[in-house]
Amino acid sequence: MCPGVKRARMPEILAENLSGKAVMGADGTELGMLYNITMNLKTGALSDLLVQPNEETAFDADFPVDDAGRFHISVSRVQAVKDYIVVSR
Repeated sequence: MCPGVKRARMPEILAENLSGKAVMGADGTELGMLYNITMNLKTGALSDLLVQPNEETAFDADFPVDDAGRFHISVSRVQAVKDYIVVSR
């Protein structure tokens, strides 16, 4: 990373507080439920949120999708974690 460039960071929260959270786009679209989070095992850095999409959003999102139909959303897109996990679209 270049000196002087700040990297977006996901807020520090306990993993147990993420379990069962709904994921919403910053535009208010409900995307689905958090299924899991991937991470780099060497660095411990979080990589992607795996989101089980709602039936309504399964075909209306522009995120990479795995073989099980789950969205892979980079943690760099996380904007807020409260009642929902809010991500930029």
